[in-house]
Amino acid sequence: MDQGLVMVYTGNGKGKTTAAMGMVLRNAGHGRRVLVLQFMKGPGNFYGETQAIRSYLPGVEIVQGGRDSFVSKSHPHAEDKRLAQATLEQAARALSSGDYGLVVLDEVNCAVDFGLISEAGVLAALERRAPGTDVILTGRHAPAGLLERADLVSEVVEVKHHYRAGVAARAGIEHG
Repeated sequence: MDQGLVMVYTGNGKGKTTAAMGMVLRNAGHGRRVLVLQFMKGPGNFYGETQAIRSYLPGVEIVQGGRDSFVSKSHPHAEDKRLAQATLEQAARALSSGDYGLVVLDEVNCAVDFGLISEAGVLAALERRAPGTDVILTGRHAPAGLLERADLVSEVVEVKHHYRAGVAARAGIEHG
């Protein structure tokens, strides 16, 4: 039976979460149940993808697993670690449940890179997936073990970014 695919969107360019959301839309269009778990992103409706999913895609669940504040890579807050671990535990349950056709672990690579959760914990959750469950891992600095385990890896590379020319962040572009 099909185990499902492990897909990674990583790199320093813009568009990793956006690519994952395209897959969410595609899966929802095919009637598959989808769960999006966002690591390091706090609760609220200010992310555009959160607003759209909650308004227009009833078969898609989206959960933020972070605080509404900056996460320091060099000195992460204990609450950031606790929330990331709880989100990983929720991911492991969802992946093994067989309830979802697609599970997106948004910014999970960053959570590993920041030391909030372990690469081994993510790999263990992937290995316990129910048959047919696809999973997408997003975020910069995907660890080597996740890249090795993946069936598909896309690296988004910044070639040019309007921010470097002084263009301010805008809703719908940089703000989810």
